[in-house]
Amino acid sequence: MTLQIAFVALGANLDAPSAQVLAAIDALDALDHTRLLKASPLYCSEPVGYLDQPEFVNAVAMLETALAPQALLDALFQIEQRFGRERSFRNAPRTLDLDLLLHGEAVIETAALTLPHPRMHERAFVLLPLLDIAPDCIIPGCGAAADYLAACTSQRLQRLEG
Repeated sequence: MTLQIAFVALGANLDAPSAQVLAAIDALDALDHTRLLKASPLYCSEPVGYLDQPEFVNAVAMLETALAPQALLDALFQIEQRFGRERSFRNAPRTLDLDLLLHGEAVIETAALTLPHPRMHERAFVLLPLLDIAPDCIIPGCGAAADYLAACTSQRLQRLEG
C-alpha cells in the first residue's frame, strides 16, 4: 500500500456548524486505510456564490491515506451523506461540505474529480487553514500555496477561538 498525503477542506453553515466540522474531522480520522495527521483551527467565512445564507465554519485536514483519489472522494461523499448533506442547488447552505484539495502530487481531470481542486488557490477560507498545517504546501501545477494568499486579502476570514 502506497501512502499519500491528502488535504481535505471542510465547511458547514447549518445545524451547529462548528460541531459539524469537528465531528467530520473525527469521521475523516476513522476512514479505512487513512489517518488524520493534522487539522487546522476553525475559521468563519462569508458565503461565496449564493449570499443569502449564514456564514460558514471552515477548516482543512491533512490525511495520510492508502486510498486512491477517487476512492477517497467517494468516502468523502459518504461522510457528507451521513451528516445530512443535501445538494439542492449550487452553493446552497449545507450541513457539511468536504472538498478533496490535494492527493499527493496527483493532477487529475475527469468528469468526477479535478485535482488539485480547481478553485482552492482563490479562496482564503481554504488557503489560510491549509497554510496553518502545511506552511510549505505546493499546489501541483500552480506553485506555493502561500503565494496565492495575498490575492485573497479582500475575503473576510476570522479565526475562531477554542
